[in-house]
Amino acid sequence: MLDLFILETCPYCRKVMSFLDEKGVKYNKVDITDKPSEEALIKMGGKRQVPFLVDTDRNIQMYESDDIIEYLKTVI
Repeated sequence: MLDLFILETCPYCRKVMSFLDEKGVKYNKVDITDKPSEEALIKMGGKRQVPFLVDTDRNIQMYESDDIIEYLKTVI
């Protein structure tokens, strides 16, 4: 499963979400305006930066929209 930590106003987040939507990929949006989600992001990734992708099926976690999209191209 793909979890994407985002802020709705973040252009880099929208870039990744647009890519996923165009490809018809299902994913969980985790908005970090929710305090527990923000805390989970920092616990997993070490910083408050979005987008942050968690691929639970492959045990992958990553920041940076371009890196996320390149990774997704290899797995979807």
